[in-house]
Amino acid sequence: MKSTIDNTVEFVKEKLEGAEAGHDWFHIERVWKLSRKIAETEDCDPDVVELSALLHDIADPKFHNGDETIAPKISREFLEKQNVPDETIEKVLFVIENISFKNRSQAPENPPIELKIVQDADRIDAIGAIGIARTFNFGGFKNNPMYDPNVQPDLNMSKEQYKKSNGTTINHFYEKLLLLKDLMNTEHGKKMAQERHDYMLNFLDEFYKEWNVD
Repeated sequence: MKSTIDNTVEFVKEKLEGAEAGHDWFHIERVWKLSRKIAETEDCDPDVVELSALLHDIADPKFHNGDETIAPKISREFLEKQNVPDETIEKVLFVIENISFKNRSQAPENPPIELKIVQDADRIDAIGAIGIARTFNFGGFKNNPMYDPNVQPDLNMSKEQYKKSNGTTINHFYEKLLLLKDLMNTEHGKKMAQERHDYMLNFLDEFYKEWNVD
């Protein structure tokens, strides 16, 4: 399936040209590479893993008025044109439809290993130094305040509230990023997540020290 993977790479690059920097081709590339790295330690279908990683953010709902049907539709049409077997297409679409943090309350009971792998890779890219950079980039993109000591994190948001949230960037660490370490599926993912989690804690300590100047 080498040519299909190559074609998918070119398709995604073209589709995401000009995308917000935290959800652009380079994000996809990092998740793709992380997915392949984790897949080496698991018994999985590597084609499903690679295609899912490459297509998982082809139409991120947050940039399409919350519409979660666009990405599966685009992905299906593309994969069918590539003559990818129907069984593989369905597996890829399942990953795309279930990967999101905001949908964790609706997660399948026994997720396939391919979903676990790509989900871990996507979440790992949301934390650590890269995660910090992406978070502040997106906060700036939405013109959200960096931090407001008078606005506390909301840890009990519904899916709809989370999708519409315009809270502070620092609060996003508590509402999502610091929760990801304990949501990892694979042993390799857990190890990588722990290192990046610790880095974020150190960053937050330094942030508060610099904010609270006497």
